[in-house]
Amino acid sequence: MSAPAPSTSAALALIADDMREVDKVIAARLGSSVALVGEVARYIIQAGGKRLRPTLLLLMSGALGHRDARRFNLAAVVEFIHTATLLHDDVVDGSTLRRGHATANENFGNPASVLVGDFLYSRAFQMMVQTGDMRVMEILADATNVIAEGEVQQLVNTHDASLTEAGYLEVIRSKTAKLFEASARLAAVLAGSNALVEQACADYGQALGTAFQVIDDALDYEGDAHEMGKNIGDDLREGKMTLPLIIAMQRGDEGQRALLRRVIETGSTDELAAVAGVVRATDAMSATRAAAQAQAQLAMQALSALPANFYTRALLQLAAQLLERRV
Repeated sequence: MSAPAPSTSAALALIADDMREVDKVIAARLGSSVALVGEVARYIIQAGGKRLRPTLLLLMSGALGHRDARRFNLAAVVEFIHTATLLHDDVVDGSTLRRGHATANENFGNPASVLVGDFLYSRAFQMMVQTGDMRVMEILADATNVIAEGEVQQLVNTHDASLTEAGYLEVIRSKTAKLFEASARLAAVLAGSNALVEQACADYGQALGTAFQVIDDALDYEGDAHEMGKNIGDDLREGKMTLPLIIAMQRGDEGQRALLRRVIETGSTDELAAVAGVVRATDAMSATRAAAQAQAQLAMQALSALPANFYTRALLQLAAQLLERRV
């Protein structure tokens, strides 16, 4: 009989020492002769994010038996890329709250947030070049390009009430899941894994990242701003057709669809309670969580190609626990 899967806290304890090394790299590489650069970058990095992408890279490295110190550098790189996207996203979306704190653009202004985001992107590329591995650079360059395309496509899709589930998934696989995929794939490349194992790692990362974003979009209609660390209704205000709204639009009656269409097209949050009522009445939340569960299941299936060890079981638990996420 195989050992039981560890809890999420036990899984994170597996890489606690590794994450401290990543934190050292992050602190060392945030340095700049321009004080504002470090100030803004440290503000958002220290705001208490989940560090899921570095966690994924470190756990996957452990599963594949890779212990080279290069994993610390690349874990910091993916966190820098992710942080840069957050800085830019919050400016584009006009967000004022993230992780329970004022956004960087709220504190420092839009110009500083955009430019420091650019600094983090360029610092990430400096660090990846230092690996001297063209495959690593190819993966990360491809990922950042796909993420940018996803951001632009999301912008094109705003206030479009006719967006389909397929169109929605295409965006989040580019905008969110791609960096999860890259993080997992990098671990396989560092470990010198064969093509089959590398693809399995990438498949796990993409499915996990997709499930994460679907759950995140569901929480916009389930939580409160204090628990979520974000302003409830932000997606609605920004005119984003997320999966709960897409499913509610499919299932709703004529009046409910007219309400959703009007709110998405105008970006008004005046009828947020009514929209939430439609989402509940159409049972769109159950369907949304079922979609996330399907993605989490795909992630868990991908792990069958990896060696069976404690790290692999931790990755299994990470996917399973994601479905229980409430904040």
